[in-house]
Amino acid sequence: MKQPGWAAEPTVGEMQLDERTSMRRVAGLSTELTDITEVEYRQLRLERVVLVGVWTTGSSAQADASMVELAALAETAGSEVLEGLIQRRDKPDPATYIGSGKAEELRTVVLDTGADTVICDGELTPAQLTALEKVVKVKVIDRTALILDIFAQHATSREGKAQVALAQMEYMLPRLRGWGESMSRQAGGRAGSNGGVGLRGPGETKIETDRRRIRERMAKLRREIREMKTARDTMRARRSASGVPSVAIVGYTNAGKSSLMNALTGAGLLVQDALFATLDPTTRRAALDDGREMVFTDTVGFVRHLPTQLVEAFRSTLEEVTGADLLLHVVDGSDPLPLEQIRAVREVITDVIKEQGTAAPPELLVVNKIDAADPNELTRLRGLLPQAAFVSAQTGAGIEELRERLSEVLGGLDVDISVLLPYSRGDLLARIHADGRIISSDHEEGGTRVRARVPHALAAALSEYAHSGPAEAVPS
Repeated sequence: MKQPGWAAEPTVGEMQLDERTSMRRVAGLSTELTDITEVEYRQLRLERVVLVGVWTTGSSAQADASMVELAALAETAGSEVLEGLIQRRDKPDPATYIGSGKAEELRTVVLDTGADTVICDGELTPAQLTALEKVVKVKVIDRTALILDIFAQHATSREGKAQVALAQMEYMLPRLRGWGESMSRQAGGRAGSNGGVGLRGPGETKIETDRRRIRERMAKLRREIREMKTARDTMRARRSASGVPSVAIVGYTNAGKSSLMNALTGAGLLVQDALFATLDPTTRRAALDDGREMVFTDTVGFVRHLPTQLVEAFRSTLEEVTGADLLLHVVDGSDPLPLEQIRAVREVITDVIKEQGTAAPPELLVVNKIDAADPNELTRLRGLLPQAAFVSAQTGAGIEELRERLSEVLGGLDVDISVLLPYSRGDLLARIHADGRIISSDHEEGGTRVRARVPHALAAALSEYAHSGPAEAVPS
């Protein structure tokens, strides 16, 4: 029997969420097995972690917010956060990141809590990772490795998996280490006393062999990503040629981009209160109240100090931003530092646009989660961001006003045209009706004379008919 409020068929996002949460921690249960450290799947090995950060610049509130975000990242990766430490320093210690004294204190905390992993709020050098592990005697990872781990868990498409694998290998390559026999020499071919002239001597070490294999795998992944980028560029070109305006939804991770896209288009994307819940860009077409159609693309979320490996690997995905007619920049209104979110997102977008050498699309700020935000903070944000739209994708508050704003903004991007279309090009006339706004239309002997406001892409397609002479029939 169908229950009230249940959909007849689950959406794609609901099925993905069910699969993702099929393995989760159950509080109060434990196991006596001691050999679970070799289990391959991360869902089955929920690590107990201690967080540590170095506060070098900014206010104490910013430092605390960074640690809270690190805790959310650790929980998203499937870990249990036991403790968090932060140290005030002018700059990270070049040897152990936090200094020898703090490292010994961290070792005590690890022993007291029974943690098996330490996560540092920054990108550590290979030497810092090694030195800190020697002191605390448990596994140490940094913020970059943590984010890469989350991406590896959440990537679903072939392109997304290839991009994450490339980013992980770029991060791993300078950090390869060997233990015991792993560092020993390997004889290459007939190396040794029987090798003959030119073949005597040591072969590759194990670590050199691993590096060579990683480089070969990276080269193969880059070729695959370039091929997939060509397919993505082709689809983007088709959307651009259609004349339908494109809107790229960008923003900080967990700001509610997928929820907003669901509210605007009914796409049924996966929605989860977690960082980097969705990675693969999704495109959906929707119509506004005035009948104007547009294409929405949900992009990967950003975060403070987004690893450069991910920016490079996801370059083809981020290029969706450069080809958009409008950027819908979603901000979490309930976050303690929403302006910091805006700054972090704009930094990444600026880098991508500079790389492409194109003009930046116009931006419409959307402050989401107003139902969960502090009223005083919302009042302050309304003063600081007077042009922003304030909505709640969950409750639907402000969504209709946002649709009106989209109509106004995209309408302002249109251009006036005056064309004489031959009667054989009824397809172009239909596109003007669908994507533009007719000002006047007259039927003449040579065709239909139309004055209208249409998107730039459609205006370019109609440019050959923008004359006052007789319309010429298009040869079949």
